[in-house]
Amino acid sequence: MLDVWDLLETHVFPEPSTDELFNPYRDAHEGIDRPDAARIRRANLKSYLRCYDERPPLFLLAEAPGPWGCRFSGVPFTSEAQLVDPDFPIDGRASSRNAEPHREYSGAIYWRVLRPYFPHFFTWNSVPLHPHDAGEPLTIRTPRRREVARYERVLAELLDRLQPERIVAVGRKAERALREVGADSTYVRHPSQGGAKQFEAGMREILAELALPSVAED
Repeated sequence: MLDVWDLLETHVFPEPSTDELFNPYRDAHEGIDRPDAARIRRANLKSYLRCYDERPPLFLLAEAPGPWGCRFSGVPFTSEAQLVDPDFPIDGRASSRNAEPHREYSGAIYWRVLRPYFPHFFTWNSVPLHPHDAGEPLTIRTPRRREVARYERVLAELLDRLQPERIVAVGRKAERALREVGADSTYVRHPSQGGAKQFEAGMREILAELALPSVAED
């Protein structure tokens, strides 16, 4: 997955933060992040990529980093608390100044459903930066169309390099982003805001269709 790292290193990591978009791979917010937070999050992401000995057949696209998940962990749909858990399949460190590692509801649901099939799937965000309200760095807002469009090239190249058998859009924003790059995807409900049951049902159906081996079967 080194070619994926090179793609992100070129087109994502250098992007400067703005008043409403925070780049967790480049910057640190005083009072919220540790001084070396960006380096930690890049290291966490590299640890995630190193889990793959071969290209995964299933690709899932989410919307954007949430304020308690990827914004601090650097790994989509994953919290600091998960990364520091010795039983979690990805090794990582916390990047926040919080006394306890941040936890994320959506990430907990996501990994409860998909963990038995890791690393046969790969997850990314349509907007890899954290969209928030101006002056409120720990809020979350829906990415604007132009923000999604800015990273369509990254998405298209990522799909070209991974060549997945099946593509899943987690939420409508992800579905539109995939449509814009010409990718045929299956929509599932995002697990947040009451969507956990629909997300799980949709993913169970897709996983059954793909007949992916679980960790216990490998």
